[in-house]
Amino acid sequence: MNSLDPKLRDFILFCVDRRGAEWPVLYDEMAWVAGQRLFQGLGRAELEQLGLSLALDSLDETLEMVNEAVAQIQQA
Repeated sequence: MNSLDPKLRDFILFCVDRRGAEWPVLYDEMAWVAGQRLFQGLGRAELEQLGLSLALDSLDETLEMVNEAVAQIQQA
């Protein structure tokens, strides 16, 4: 994956800043933040429209996005 939407990257990094990058704690935080719309008003539906699903059957893709977002920050 090499075209992570900037809003998704920022959402993921917002959650990482809050709870760290350890899985599954980060997944729980992402689900909670989305449920409360704490990041730019984005909820699950909006995140899905941007390409991020928090459904359990999509965890592999979600984890790929997390790894990409964290890697982008580490490279900066």
